[in-house]
Amino acid sequence: MLTDLLFGGTQLILRMVCAAVVSFLVVVLLSPRMIRFLIRKKLGDRPEFDHAALNELTRHKSATPTMGGALIVLAIFLSTLLLADLDSMYVRLALFALIWLGGVGAFDDWFKLRQGRPGSGEGSTRDGLKMWEKIVFQVCLGVLLTIFIYSHGRESFYEDYDGRLINAVQNFYFPFRAQPLHLPLLAFVIIGVLVITGSSNAVNLTDGMDGLAGGCMVMVTGVFLVLAWVAGVHDWANVFRLPFVPEAAELTVVCAAMVGACVGFLWYNCLPAQVFMGDTGSLPLGGLIGYIAVVTRHELMLFLAGGVFVMEAVSVLMQILYFKGTGGRRLFRCAPVHHHFHLAGWAESKVVVRFWLLGILCAAVALATLKLR
Repeated sequence: MLTDLLFGGTQLILRMVCAAVVSFLVVVLLSPRMIRFLIRKKLGDRPEFDHAALNELTRHKSATPTMGGALIVLAIFLSTLLLADLDSMYVRLALFALIWLGGVGAFDDWFKLRQGRPGSGEGSTRDGLKMWEKIVFQVCLGVLLTIFIYSHGRESFYEDYDGRLINAVQNFYFPFRAQPLHLPLLAFVIIGVLVITGSSNAVNLTDGMDGLAGGCMVMVTGVFLVLAWVAGVHDWANVFRLPFVPEAAELTVVCAAMVGACVGFLWYNCLPAQVFMGDTGSLPLGGLIGYIAVVTRHELMLFLAGGVFVMEAVSVLMQILYFKGTGGRRLFRCAPVHHHFHLAGWAESKVVVRFWLLGILCAAVALATLKLR
């Protein structure tokens, strides 16, 4: 009986473990060769901030190879392809999102670090995609994903703990209450696009210190592995008063692949970093966890579990608004906020470890809310 409740039981657990191990090994074993390739192609990072002191603090990072996120994308793709059920539309959409955002990030990194945008002229070696161009690609992806999710799930009704027929995709769920809010298609698409785009950019902003984004991603993805597992098992979803999403349990394999890839990348990205993930890794990682949050109907839970990413993104927004509202004054020494603490005298390792601790706390709070329903 327990095996049935686990939606495949030991088989699913085995596939999750294998996905994590395969992703880890792909990244760890291929990274030395990838690092040599990036160095040979002169794809080294050149940190440039609008702050002289921060430029001085990060000067030693110059020429550290970036675009290492390509291995993260490859590892997740291969592990999912080998071990997930490709008959699940949610898995196929996850792979589509991974390749889409990985391609956007790779294009940005390549032309920013190697040769500049086509037609940008001589000397424009730092011209990648502009922020609004990235957002256009992210929004387009978000619209496509949310429409497919809504269309796929709108005929899927289930009986909840009170005996009512519920459709998960037509409702919005809150962490601290069991009763959902009904959503029409337009509202579903808007919320989904905001979540996918916002999480993709938030992880990108957090990727500014050795091991920071990768470590925090492990914690957030671990939370959504649990949520996808519970949401994909009807009896478990009813016990925790969560929305039941058929096929969502298959996304646990994707989550496990993400965890393995991030842990493998930390092997070479921890202080002092031998390689950076760049937009090639941060954009797809953030977008993929946002997509999983939308599928499992836990958009607000992402704000809790990904508290560090939210804090980083909000600090940038606050800095911009404060700067414009006060005629040039700064709220933080530099944004995202991890740079503020670095400039305040914290060692980079201290900033990273303390943000990891905050990430663990946020993940624990997010899981604790399951009981509060």
